[in-house]
Amino acid sequence: MTNFDEVNAASAVLRQKNVDPRRLPDLVRRPIVTEKATRLMEEKKYTFEVTPNATKPEIKAAIEDLFQVKVVQVNTQNPPRRKRRVGKFLGYKSQYKRAIVTLASGDEEKLRKALFPEV
Repeated sequence: MTNFDEVNAASAVLRQKNVDPRRLPDLVRRPIVTEKATRLMEEKKYTFEVTPNATKPEIKAAIEDLFQVKVVQVNTQNPPRRKRRVGKFLGYKSQYKRAIVTLASGDEEKLRKALFPEV
Protein backbone atom coordinates (compact mmCIF):
# COMPACT_ATOMS: atom_id res chain seq x y z
CA MET A 1 0.00 0.00 0.00
CA THR A 2 1.34 3.41 -0.87
CA ASN A 3 1.31 6.40 1.42
CA PHE A 4 -1.52 7.93 -0.63
CA ASP A 5 -3.66 4.80 -0.13
CA GLU A 6 -3.00 4.87 3.61
CA VAL A 7 -4.11 8.49 3.85
CA ASN A 8 -7.29 7.77 1.88
CA ALA A 9 -8.07 4.75 4.06
CA ALA A 10 -7.54 6.80 7.23
CA SER A 11 -9.75 9.61 5.89
CA ALA A 12 -12.51 7.12 5.10
CA VAL A 13 -12.42 5.75 8.65
CA LEU A 14 -12.58 9.28 10.10
CA ARG A 15 -15.56 10.19 7.91
CA GLN A 16 -17.41 7.11 9.22
CA LYS A 17 -16.86 8.41 12.75
CA ASN A 18 -18.10 11.92 11.73
CA VAL A 19 -14.71 13.50 12.49
CA ASP A 20 -13.42 16.21 10.15
CA PRO A 21 -9.79 15.30 9.31
CA ARG A 22 -8.91 18.96 8.63
CA ARG A 23 -9.76 19.86 12.23
CA LEU A 24 -7.64 17.17 13.90
CA PRO A 25 -4.24 18.95 14.08
CA ASP A 26 -5.84 21.90 15.88
CA LEU A 27 -7.34 19.76 18.66
CA VAL A 28 -4.05 18.85 20.33
CA ARG A 29 -2.33 21.97 21.68
CA ARG A 30 0.78 20.62 23.42
CA PRO A 31 2.07 17.75 25.55
CA ILE A 32 1.96 18.29 29.30
CA VAL A 33 5.24 17.44 31.04
CA THR A 34 4.92 17.31 34.83
CA GLU A 35 6.10 14.85 37.46
CA LYS A 36 2.79 12.98 37.33
CA ALA A 37 2.77 12.93 33.51
CA THR A 38 6.33 11.59 33.51
CA ARG A 39 5.32 8.79 35.90
CA LEU A 40 2.37 7.96 33.64
CA MET A 41 4.70 7.64 30.62
CA GLU A 42 6.14 4.51 32.22
CA GLU A 43 2.62 3.01 32.00
CA LYS A 44 2.27 3.95 28.28
CA LYS A 45 0.01 6.91 29.15
CA TYR A 46 0.75 10.31 27.60
CA THR A 47 -0.81 13.60 28.68
CA PHE A 48 -1.82 16.38 26.28
CA GLU A 49 -3.55 19.73 26.53
CA VAL A 50 -6.46 19.76 24.07
CA THR A 51 -9.15 22.26 23.14
CA PRO A 52 -12.03 22.34 25.66
CA ASN A 53 -14.68 21.30 23.11
CA ALA A 54 -12.78 18.21 21.87
CA THR A 55 -14.50 14.86 22.38
CA LYS A 56 -12.82 11.55 23.19
CA PRO A 57 -13.27 10.08 19.66
CA GLU A 58 -11.84 13.28 18.15
CA ILE A 59 -8.84 13.20 20.50
CA LYS A 60 -8.23 9.53 19.70
CA ALA A 61 -8.40 10.19 15.96
CA ALA A 62 -6.11 13.23 16.25
CA ILE A 63 -3.40 11.38 18.20
CA GLU A 64 -3.56 8.38 15.86
CA ASP A 65 -3.38 10.65 12.80
CA LEU A 66 -0.63 12.96 14.07
CA PHE A 67 1.75 10.37 15.52
CA GLN A 68 0.80 7.19 13.57
CA VAL A 69 0.17 5.17 16.75
CA LYS A 70 -2.69 3.00 18.03
CA VAL A 71 -4.67 4.52 20.93
CA VAL A 72 -6.32 2.09 23.34
CA GLN A 73 -8.07 4.52 25.72
CA VAL A 74 -8.62 8.25 26.22
CA ASN A 75 -9.38 9.82 29.62
CA THR A 76 -10.22 13.52 29.86
CA GLN A 77 -10.26 16.07 32.68
CA ASN A 78 -11.54 19.63 32.84
CA PRO A 79 -9.47 21.26 35.60
CA PRO A 80 -11.07 24.29 37.27
CA ARG A 81 -10.08 27.78 36.15
CA ARG A 82 -7.55 29.47 38.42
CA LYS A 83 -7.91 33.01 39.67
CA ARG A 84 -5.07 35.40 38.93
CA ARG A 85 -4.69 38.91 40.30
CA VAL A 86 -2.77 41.71 38.59
CA GLY A 87 -2.77 44.65 41.00
CA LYS A 88 -6.37 45.40 41.90
CA PHE A 89 -7.78 43.53 38.89
CA LEU A 90 -9.02 39.97 39.29
CA GLY A 91 -8.98 37.63 36.32
CA TYR A 92 -8.83 33.97 35.39
CA LYS A 93 -6.39 31.79 33.52
CA SER A 94 -7.78 30.38 30.29
CA GLN A 95 -9.79 27.17 30.40
CA TYR A 96 -8.25 23.99 28.96
CA LYS A 97 -8.89 20.27 28.85
CA ARG A 98 -6.36 17.58 29.73
CA ALA A 99 -6.36 14.28 27.86
CA ILE A 100 -4.52 11.20 29.11
CA VAL A 101 -4.00 8.84 26.17
CA THR A 102 -3.14 5.15 26.65
CA LEU A 103 -1.18 3.63 23.76
CA ALA A 104 -1.04 0.06 22.51
CA SER A 105 2.10 -1.87 23.38
CA GLY A 106 4.92 -1.25 20.93
CA ASP A 107 3.76 2.24 19.92
CA GLU A 108 5.12 4.19 22.89
CA GLU A 109 8.60 4.45 21.33
CA LYS A 110 7.17 6.16 18.20
CA LEU A 111 5.39 8.79 20.25
CA ARG A 112 8.33 9.32 22.61
CA LYS A 113 10.69 9.97 19.67
CA ALA A 114 8.19 12.43 18.15
CA LEU A 115 7.69 14.36 21.39
CA PHE A 116 11.25 14.19 22.76
CA PRO A 117 13.65 13.78 19.79
CA GLU A 118 16.86 14.34 21.75
CA VAL A 119 16.12 11.76 24.46
